[in-house]
Amino acid sequence: MSETPVTVLMDALGDASVQVVDLTQSLSERTPVIQLPEQFANTPRLSRRELSRYDDRGPLWAWSVLEVGEHTGTHIDAPIHWISGRDGEDVASIPPRRLFGPAVVVDKTAEVERDPGYLLTAEDLHAHEREHGRIPDGAWLLFRSGWGARADDAEAFLNAGPDGPVTPGPDVAAVRWLATERAIAGFGVETVGTDAGNGATFDPPFPAHNILLGAGVYGLAQLANLSELPATGALLIVAPLKLVGGTGSPARVLALVPAT
Repeated sequence: MSETPVTVLMDALGDASVQVVDLTQSLSERTPVIQLPEQFANTPRLSRRELSRYDDRGPLWAWSVLEVGEHTGTHIDAPIHWISGRDGEDVASIPPRRLFGPAVVVDKTAEVERDPGYLLTAEDLHAHEREHGRIPDGAWLLFRSGWGARADDAEAFLNAGPDGPVTPGPDVAAVRWLATERAIAGFGVETVGTDAGNGATFDPPFPAHNILLGAGVYGLAQLANLSELPATGALLIVAPLKLVGGTGSPARVLALVPAT
């Protein structure tokens, strides 16, 4: 068989010169979900109702009914999730080609350790490009904060303070720059949502949702294992449900990474 790009990749996976990194948090009844103020409708945690388990209800099989919010656990935000993207794509309409692309990881774990409410700035993105090169078209820009280590502790993960959640995210200038100066496919974070915990106080509010989804740039939230990715050189693969009318979907997110 002649060598093709696909066979080269298959061989690299076979000999472990390319490795698969799972960037997905495990999804269960304990998975933290975003908590909105009381006047707004909140999404429930995942729950399940058993239909059968190798018994009289189904002697040879086990299965359950799930109730789960579209934006629970590791998930994608489609443009129609936000009012600014209401005329854009639902999850089922996302072109498959846009569900994979280069992963660009901006690491600010040290800054977030000192300041849990750290804001990713446009200067952070400029500095990353000076060191690692221009962010490629179709890339997924991933903000590594170290927050994924909190994912099994809902209180620490949501980190609610007296004035609201204290979690990292991008500032308005960084979001505008990504939306207008670079042709990224998506923006991903380790936190419960793509905006900082105090994003409601920004102008505009929740800029990662407002500006990026309005520009057709997808969101990824509650990622795991970003520490296993290089700053550049990995391939991101996002696999949501093909949910018609979906504003978002839990997703399995993987990265192909050259072995070091």
